[in-house]
Order: sequence, then C-alpha cells, then structure tokens
Amino acid sequence: MIDLPLSALEVAMVQAGMRAVDTLRDTAHFARRLDTLGYRRLWYAEHHHSPAIGAFPPVVLTAHAAASTSAIRLGSGGVLAPNHAPIMLAEQFGTLAALHPDRIDLGIGRGPGTFDESTARALRRGAGPTTDDEYRDDVASTLRFLVDEVALGPLPEPWLLSSSTAGAALAAELGLPIAFAHHIRPDNTLAALDHYRARFSPSQWCERPRVLVCVETVCAETQEEAVRLAGPMDVVKAGLLKGHSEAPFPSPTEASAHPFTAEERQALAAFRAHQAHGTPETVVRRLTEVADATGADELMLVTPVYALAARLRSYELVKQHAATPLKAPKH
Repeated sequence: MIDLPLSALEVAMVQAGMRAVDTLRDTAHFARRLDTLGYRRLWYAEHHHSPAIGAFPPVVLTAHAAASTSAIRLGSGGVLAPNHAPIMLAEQFGTLAALHPDRIDLGIGRGPGTFDESTARALRRGAGPTTDDEYRDDVASTLRFLVDEVALGPLPEPWLLSSSTAGAALAAELGLPIAFAHHIRPDNTLAALDHYRARFSPSQWCERPRVLVCVETVCAETQEEAVRLAGPMDVVKAGLLKGHSEAPFPSPTEASAHPFTAEERQALAAFRAHQAHGTPETVVRRLTEVADATGADELMLVTPVYALAARLRSYELVKQHAATPLKAPKH
C-alpha cells in the first residue's frame, strides 16, 4: 500500500484528431474527477509552441479548475520564473489564494517551456537564457512580493520545481518544499534530494525539508494495455531525444506503427525502468519503491496517455489499489 498523499500533474496533451479547445474541455472534467477521487493536489505545467502540448497558462487553468472543484489543491507545476515578472506572479497567485483560501499552490520552475529559441526569446522579450543568479533573484523576489506587496490574506503555498542538484540547492537555501521531476531526470533524483536535505534552511514557508516526487505513471487492467497506452508518449520522447516535437500527441494505433531506432528503444526502456507502468499491483509496488528510495512526503503522478477516459482510469486504478496491502512478489 502507499501511505502517502497522491497528487497529479496535468500536461494537457493536444491529441491527434482533436482541437486544442477539446483539450481545454477535458482539463475541467479531469479536475472534477480527481477532486472526487480524493487526490491531494493537481498542478498544471507551462509549455509553449509545441504541437503535442497545449500552451495553456497554468494560472488560467488553476482559476478555471478552482471554480468547479471543492477540495483538491490546485496550482502550477510549474510557472517558469524567467518568463514572468515576479510581481505579476505574486499578484496572480496571491489573488487566486484569496479567492480560494488554502487551496492554491505556486510551483516555480526555471526552464523555458519550449525547445524553440525564437519562442523562448519572445517570452522573455528578447532576453537570453537566465543565469543562476537571475533565477535565484526572480524566485526570491516573487516570494517577497507575495508577502510585502500582495498581502490579500491567505497566501499560496510556494514550491520549487527541480530536476537537478542546482535546483535542490536553491530550494534548500530559500527554505522551500521541493517538487522533484523524477519523470524527467530520474538519474538525478537521489543525489539532488540528499543535497536538499543536507543543506535545508528553515523559513516562514517550510520548517523542515519537504519532498514531493513526480513519477510517470501508466496503469491499466493488463500489462499489455499499459504498454499500448504508453506508446504515444514514447513517440513524443523519441522526438525530444532529437531536440524537437513535430506532431500532435499520436493515438495508440499511430504509435504502434512508429519506427523506433534501436537506440531510441534502449533509451526509452532505461527511462521506463525508473517510472511506474503496468497493472495496478505492479504500479503500486513501483510507486512504493520510489517513495521508499526517495523518502518522499508525497507522490505526484503524471499520466500522459491518449484519451481522457484512459487517463482517468489510470488514476482511478491507482487510487483504488493504493490502500491495499501489497502481496509478496512471486519468485
């Protein structure tokens, strides 16, 4: 069983054969269902200029979902600090926290949210990549504006998103809870979290190290179905390995015909070994292993599969089986 809170990351895939507006409609239904299932929080990721992932601002999706749910925490996972003025982030999420007390999270990350350099420069009004010092100043300024300038009452809960030791060091320095992107950089997870815990400095935001680990999770009634559902994201990852994503999120049928190279298959298999794919029992066991290895206080599941019904079914199966004691593995 998993004796930890479970949360979700919504990436808002734009599926082949569907319009972006259909994806938006699905995000609202998805939020309501996770609310009823009892997931702790639902975060939205910031992406730009990708045919496979919707360019939907996390603050807008958070506001929309908060208006039609009652208990689940909502927020960004994350907004990307280099793309936004710190005072604007503070005003936006401070306003949401005032409208929905004790339900809003402000997860802050660093990446550009795009593989296209011209898009990244447009987001930053012509500026180049941010430096470590600039990123630290942006995060610190956002936190300061939340307290000193917005002051609307209840504050959003800030988190620092990280996929490296450098991000973990900043979270420790600022005394923030850390959300680690195990679903992106699993090889970095243990070293980064050790670094974070060893150097953590308590703050008004967090008294002790607090760790959320995000795991790619694809759960289905059978192993074969889980493999089929994971196929479309494998196609997207194969493109990302080459530094681009050229097409909408493919269907499982389209993905089954994709000509992966031997190197791509090897890389995908190595990545999948760190995640949680398979039947409910397999997924729960794998999530338990990740939680034990990382000492996580919370697990966040990201389930990039085609079709809302299949995605929701994965979350339903995990939730249903997470409270069930695990059987001893067969030898």
